[in-house]
Amino acid sequence: MIKGLIGKKIGMTQIFDENGAAVPITLIEAGPCYVTQIRNPEKDGYNAVQLGFEEVKPKRLTGGQLGHLKNNELPPLRFLREFRVKDPQVSEGDKLEVGDVFNVGEQVDVVGTSKGKGFQGAVKRHGFRGGPKTHGQSDRQRATGSIGATTTPGRVFKGKRMPGHMGFERVTIHNLRVEYVDEERNLMGVRGSIPGPKGGVVMIKEARKQ
Repeated sequence: MIKGLIGKKIGMTQIFDENGAAVPITLIEAGPCYVTQIRNPEKDGYNAVQLGFEEVKPKRLTGGQLGHLKNNELPPLRFLREFRVKDPQVSEGDKLEVGDVFNVGEQVDVVGTSKGKGFQGAVKRHGFRGGPKTHGQSDRQRATGSIGATTTPGRVFKGKRMPGHMGFERVTIHNLRVEYVDEERNLMGVRGSIPGPKGGVVMIKEARKQ
């Protein structure tokens, strides 16, 4: 069985373990997902399983997307994601639910898109300390400071940390413990926080760095 699902972040809450200690968890609406395609080395050059998540109205998808799903008589699905697996043990058209894939106590990796912060300065974006707070400074407190030298090298090096667009990047959080699984409501809870806003789409995979 493939150890992966597509889900939607619901938000954070807490549960209590057998000792009465509070455990912070993030709730994820995980699945149900459909196997929309199986890739193999002979045809595609690699092994992978493509899953689809969240049924929508047909008019929300393009003709090509609808045709792709129609091959396996699947409903219109909004999100398609690939999971690399060596031995899928599933067939195209199969339906995967959270209770079939994950159990409490397992370790997972969660991949999502971080919250977008827009254009930010060097203090917020990179943690620069800024200029002095005294000695006559009036407008340098959150400034970047010097970005280079003079004649040598006579330019600014590539990769220099400066103000710019922050967030809205693919982020992976490793080794989160599955603390809660609700098969009836397709919910799972992982210990700690995961990337993205409420309602953000995430991929839940088997942990690679156990």
